[in-house]
Amino acid sequence: MNIGNKIKALRKAKGITQEQLAGAIGISFQAVSKWENNIALPDITLVPMLANYFGVSTDELLEFNLAEKEERIEKSVDEAYKFRESNPQKSRAILEEALKAYPENDILLNNILYVVTDPDETIDIASRLAERTLNNEVKYDALRFLAYAYKKKGDLKSAENAIEQIPEIYFTKLTEIAFLLDGEPKYKAAEKQKWISFENLIQMMWKLAECYEAKNEIDKAVAETEKAIQLINILDHPNFSIYTDYFMNQIKRMQENPA
Repeated sequence: MNIGNKIKALRKAKGITQEQLAGAIGISFQAVSKWENNIALPDITLVPMLANYFGVSTDELLEFNLAEKEERIEKSVDEAYKFRESNPQKSRAILEEALKAYPENDILLNNILYVVTDPDETIDIASRLAERTLNNEVKYDALRFLAYAYKKKGDLKSAENAIEQIPEIYFTKLTEIAFLLDGEPKYKAAEKQKWISFENLIQMMWKLAECYEAKNEIDKAVAETEKAIQLINILDHPNFSIYTDYFMNQIKRMQENPA
């Protein structure tokens, strides 16, 4: 139970300062600061007042139903993912509906970044996430989106500063679990990392194809893209069919309109 983080998230979602929250419930803003920095806990007599002020139940404030909350968030994320490519507006609507129940939730906001098109909005959301989240996976993903948003606005210096905050890592937790453990944990980690690594591989093959095309080496660009399609066909995972369609269209474009 981390009530300090919960109070901070609810306060920010309400758009108020620590001083305003303190004044509303009759305490010092230093006390609120201590809560939010997990130095102290609110007096138990203040819990109902805080819950009422934020319009949540005491259980929600104290996050006694954390497992249920995480399950609901995961369900919303999974449902939104189905429409991420085909209907981004619907995907975002699903996530925003979940945010009404769980204001400023890091996982939900991180997923919204995938369907935001306005770079200024991306910068706003990603900056907040990168600054406050305790989840490194969310933080690094937010920094990645932040870098691309700055690039879209033509601010390459800020883009570089954002991407430089992501550490260069040559192993992942999933790979280490796959090597260290046995049984179901080993299988799940290896299976998940396999698809993450595979998607990264075919994305990098396309980046190489872009480099070849930029140098007007169209044959090499087409060959690299065709290899990526062959790999997708070998592993035969339905989620990667969107790459096959995209790559085939790019091959057609390059062959019909060489530079």
